[in-house]
Amino acid sequence: MLDETSLHEIEPTLAEKKRAAYEMVADAMAEAEAEGIDRDIVAQAALFAVVSDLVTTWGEVEVADFVERMVDRVLAGEFTINRQLQ
Repeated sequence: MLDETSLHEIEPTLAEKKRAAYEMVADAMAEAEAEGIDRDIVAQAALFAVVSDLVTTWGEVEVADFVERMVDRVLAGEFTINRQLQ
């Protein structure tokens, strides 16, 4: 029988879950590209699906606020995977 401590230790951390989710999405994008669908089309479809889901969950005003804050995060390089640091 597992106690709470050992159960907590075997559950994936939030960071591990986020990484696994990212890898699943990246794999799906690569698979679509291999099927002849341009990567930008896949990315736009993925963004539409995500924003639609967020609006359903949180509402339009909250999602609009979230998207507005994304501008600063993008410009700060938070989403640049292969960013070169000097």
